[in-house]
Amino acid sequence: MIVRLAMAGLLACVCAGTAHAAVPVSFADLARHPQYQQVKISPDGRHLAATAIISGQIMLSLIDLNTGKIFNARPPAKEDVIDFWWASPTRVLYIEGEHVGGITAPLATGELFAIDADGGNPFMLFGYRSAEFKTSTTARHVTPELGSASFLSTIAGDPDHVLIEVTPWEYDGSASAWSYVYKINVHDGQKERVAAGPEREMAFLVDHKGHVRFAFGEDLDGNERIYQRDVTGSKWQLLQNESALRAIPLAFGQDDGTVYFTCSVPQRMAVCTRDPSSGKLSTVWSNANVEAGELLQGLASGSVIGVGFEDGRPGKALFNGNSPDAKALIALMQQFPGENVRFVSGTEDGSRSIVFVDADVDPGTFFLYERDTGKLTPLLKRMPWIDPADMASKQPIDFTARDGMKLQGYISYPPGQESAKHLPMVVLVHGGPYGVRDDWNYEPDVQALATRGYAVLQVNFRGSGGYGYEFEKSGWLQWGGRMQDDVTDATLWAVHQDIADPGRICIMGASYGGYAALEGAVREPVLYKCAIGYAGVYDLPMMYIHGDIPQDIYGRDYLRRTLGRDTTSLQRYSPINQLDRLAAKVMLIVGGEDTRVPPVQGKNLHKALLERRVPHEWLYKPDELHGFYKEENVAELYMKVDAFLQANIGSGAARSEDAAASASVAH
Repeated sequence: MIVRLAMAGLLACVCAGTAHAAVPVSFADLARHPQYQQVKISPDGRHLAATAIISGQIMLSLIDLNTGKIFNARPPAKEDVIDFWWASPTRVLYIEGEHVGGITAPLATGELFAIDADGGNPFMLFGYRSAEFKTSTTARHVTPELGSASFLSTIAGDPDHVLIEVTPWEYDGSASAWSYVYKINVHDGQKERVAAGPEREMAFLVDHKGHVRFAFGEDLDGNERIYQRDVTGSKWQLLQNESALRAIPLAFGQDDGTVYFTCSVPQRMAVCTRDPSSGKLSTVWSNANVEAGELLQGLASGSVIGVGFEDGRPGKALFNGNSPDAKALIALMQQFPGENVRFVSGTEDGSRSIVFVDADVDPGTFFLYERDTGKLTPLLKRMPWIDPADMASKQPIDFTARDGMKLQGYISYPPGQESAKHLPMVVLVHGGPYGVRDDWNYEPDVQALATRGYAVLQVNFRGSGGYGYEFEKSGWLQWGGRMQDDVTDATLWAVHQDIADPGRICIMGASYGGYAALEGAVREPVLYKCAIGYAGVYDLPMMYIHGDIPQDIYGRDYLRRTLGRDTTSLQRYSPINQLDRLAAKVMLIVGGEDTRVPPVQGKNLHKALLERRVPHEWLYKPDELHGFYKEENVAELYMKVDAFLQANIGSGAARSEDAAASASVAH
């Protein structure tokens, strides 16, 4: 029995009828990094581990739930703890990353660390700097290795070992070699290889007993490759049917008797269970509009109770609505109407769990849930300085593009103006573009715009993630084509719905979104009054020359598949070559150390505008990368974007009836 829970039906929006502050939240508060990012409970329920910002760094905080004692593991200067896992009731593993640009921050160093739950016995298990790492234990240092390690799985019944995945660095520094799985001692770093990927760029799935059973990834042509082997570690066998269907393994059931796979049934995206012995697939969930976002965890660590998805708002499908775990989740959802509630960590026996509750207006709170008593105790707010009552809510939208494609997105109204008409509007285009989507969640960038009086439109154009492989693939080779048309059609939809004042519309985006902002401005010179390009691509052929994507064979092949190699076409759809059509006011935002979209992209467009004597705003930070990371720089960005918008579509700009009339009949 599957129980389907959708927030649009069971739950009412928490933001309805709330009072809003006369003074909007400050840009400084919106720019602040979350105080707490993740919280996980130990397998025995005695300790918590959390990533917390302390003195400007993200540290690993270890909390004894009985005594309240806290120990903070501090990374080296300019590094953050970016993820962690309980290896046993008394040992935690974690990885660190270097401060880099906001869109990709932070960048993992590839090193793996371990520490006791009380802060004792710190040790670097794997890493290129292992010889430099100081430890108070008598265990010998591990040999420095050039590669990246990541946690893969615990091993049931073995608290001293876990499985990790290691990808060696090639001589050029790109981590794109074959990956290996090691069984590693969490105390001294001694390791034993237990599996090797059958091809390059493979991920692995492990059963609960520590057997590496599946390997999967894409080949150079973008085809899915899925391999299986038995518990004895036999030779990898290519699963032809699953590869053709892109039926990707997700997780083992608790008894290892089934495996959850993504799959597809006629006209629907689905999750199936697969018998590892017979290979039989059985559908347990499907949806005609969206694919599964996650498998829902139950009370206990490693349990699976359903599927989470986002068809507008977050929804949940529970496999057995009468199970104790499902009943507990339903009861918690009823306590938090309008918010997204889920178990994110649990003890081995399920007696204690961490619950996370968040929403479009709420960055979220972590709670401790005790199964036997039903007690729910607030633990940590991710951003305690944010008041949900002062935030802008996201309303899901859907519309039909000009060629009949069904599309979804979101409109965020200024707080208290949910019924207003003819608002100044910012079209905020997400980056990626492939496999990335806009979600019903709290976004500081959206709030920075909406709380200043702008409607904010977001659209999951074709190529976006979350809608299945065919939808994503339909965006290939569509830079400046149908992907751009989708953004235009979403803008026109908002005009025709009387949401947007057609004479006061700006388009903005970061990364691919920066490209779409400037491409939208040159393709639709009447529709957009201004355009803001943030870490954007403006010269498409240059993507094959500069940046980190074309540095290895997989990146080059990705560009070939998704961008194309027709140089004439790429030049035609590059904003820098279409400036004769530019009528919108322009703002460019660039980080001087961006390696994904090197600053030469923005600098060349800046230079071209100067040569044409086109006035424009220029915000350049020499020490930022692909998106601003430093809080003071993000706050400055918000302030300058707000001033730019105010001058062009806000209170500083008069509404143009002529422009409104022209835009309303466009297309």
